[in-house]
Amino acid sequence: MTEIDRRRLLAAGGGVALAAAVATACGSNTGRGGGGSGPAISQWYHQYGEPGTQQAVRRYAAAYRQAEVRVQWRPGDYDRQTAAALLTSSGPDVFEVNGPLLDQIRGGQVVDLTAEVEPVKDDFHQAALAPKIWQDKVWGIPQTVDMQLLYYRKSLLKEAGVRPPQTLDELVDGAKKLSGKQTKGLFLGNDGGAGVLSGTPLSAAGLSLIGADGKAGFDDPAAARVLGKIRQLYADESLLLGAPTDWSDPAAFIQGLTAMQWSGLWALPQIKKALGDDFGVLPFPADGSGGKPSVPVGAYASAVSAHSTHIKEAKAFATWLWVDRTDFQQDFALSYGFHIPARISLAKKAARLREGPAADAVRFATDHGTAEPLLWTTADRTAYQDALSRIIKGGAHPESELKSVVRTVNAELKRVGKK
Repeated sequence: MTEIDRRRLLAAGGGVALAAAVATACGSNTGRGGGGSGPAISQWYHQYGEPGTQQAVRRYAAAYRQAEVRVQWRPGDYDRQTAAALLTSSGPDVFEVNGPLLDQIRGGQVVDLTAEVEPVKDDFHQAALAPKIWQDKVWGIPQTVDMQLLYYRKSLLKEAGVRPPQTLDELVDGAKKLSGKQTKGLFLGNDGGAGVLSGTPLSAAGLSLIGADGKAGFDDPAAARVLGKIRQLYADESLLLGAPTDWSDPAAFIQGLTAMQWSGLWALPQIKKALGDDFGVLPFPADGSGGKPSVPVGAYASAVSAHSTHIKEAKAFATWLWVDRTDFQQDFALSYGFHIPARISLAKKAARLREGPAADAVRFATDHGTAEPLLWTTADRTAYQDALSRIIKGGAHPESELKSVVRTVNAELKRVGKK
């Protein structure tokens, strides 16, 4: 999965998340058919970067006997490609989806998969499943879970007398103490965190992007307070800026340019290889009396096109691969990169996730995972991220910036709420 793909998935604003550290795999727009004797159905994937992924999904397709499954690997702007293809009957039968799922649901472009998921619904990571649900119906089957978390260098914290931060205040204070001529205390990305943090600080303050009442969930003084603390990190010159690679790549952390770094689970094997046991992981720390630790999660899902000429067969294949074939699901999550299986039972059984920081990460994702809501639109994301940038880098007043974003979000919620 490329950096742009992960940013789209995890940017706690799209959740959308990313690893510049992984190489881009060669893609092909044609797929070798499966070994089935039934009708031919097409399955689309965006272009993953982890070596072996393309070969794996072709192997899964070849193992299916009820239809001939033709895999297509789609380089480039996958969301734009699928959005256009789903308007016609010549598009995919089964396809990965992350971004514009709400538009596709409301446009009648995807089919209801509730009955297919229902027998194991409670076994899916609930935060990752939630953005695939609209009007109590499931429209996509989560494939794997990606997450972001805070890495810290044990030896550097011990040397500075800083304990792993349990609160946001401790993070701010610790980052300042850890900053010196050669090393900065914290790396949130070269833009100071505006691009990656999204709703994570709000969640740490006990708030949300969209509240249970169907309105903006951060029209609260606690939102301004928590974003003001992110600004303080920047004002204290505690943040690493201008690193050779961005937050998704652990190079700055491994090279000792920063004592702590916000990155993704995908970076853990590389960090482990370089640093051994000299690191730990944490969720984004809680802020205030009503706050709680926060871990952004995201998941691509398998969906079925409503314009498919073989809807029954497409639903059967998607169910076979992402509900029934738990062996393939585990293989997909952990053999070609480092992700968490979307099914809780599989994550618990995975040997690579049972010990050390990996086990901690799974626990954090399970206990504190939050995902960008289905109703959080591109307009919402842009308004919020622009405001966050002005607050962090420009010192803009958090209260006034957030009031403007709240107006945008509430207007968008009214718009998307109309049937």
